Amino acid sequence: MSLKGKHIGFGLTGSHCTYSEVLPQMKRLVELGAKVTPFATYTVESTDTKFGDSDDWLEQIASITSEPLVNSIVKAEPFGPTTPLDCMVIAPLTGNSASKFANALTDNPVLMGAKATLRNGNPVVLGISTNDALGLNGVNIMKLMAAKHIYFIPFGQDAPDKKPTSMVARMDALPDTVEAAILGRQLQPVIIEKYRD
Repeated sequence: MSLKGKHIGFGLTGSHCTYSEVLPQMKRLVELGAKVTPFATYTVESTDTKFGDSDDWLEQIASITSEPLVNSIVKAEPFGPTTPLDCMVIAPLTGNSASKFANALTDNPVLMGAKATLRNGNPVVLGISTNDALGLNGVNIMKLMAAKHIYFIPFGQDAPDKKPTSMVARMDALPDTVEAAILGRQLQPVIIEKYRD
């Protein structure tokens, strides 16, 4: 199928080390003809790290899509009844946000966008990036995996020698995962060997 003309929400949470992998996929969705509306958590919007300053990341997002940044719950809520999305992507999805989402906590614009999209019966695509996917957060990831209308970008262990419970999505599979999700299918395989020697 084509993504041309599809309205896709693209939410970023606070896995700052993953933005360089994720933003090219946002650009790819735009190149494929999708209308991409960016969503950001408060952490994304206000935190400078060794991986880059928040203002620089926000400038990069603005250079990819002309749609305004959704940076408040008030701005995110209309994407339910008023301006429905064909798909909501959250990539990267931190363990913290996965925990909140799995337990119906909606305290930031990205999670409100996801909640609004599920309310409409449309797909939410998750690209995890968490150090405890095989630890305490495993139960939340499996809870989300079993939920209706939620799909995962294929993911695997990124550094099993140094971080044995960490898993990260293979972000270059994001466009294919979105296409499959809109058709109601989970791109397979979900669990992959992301790690490379």
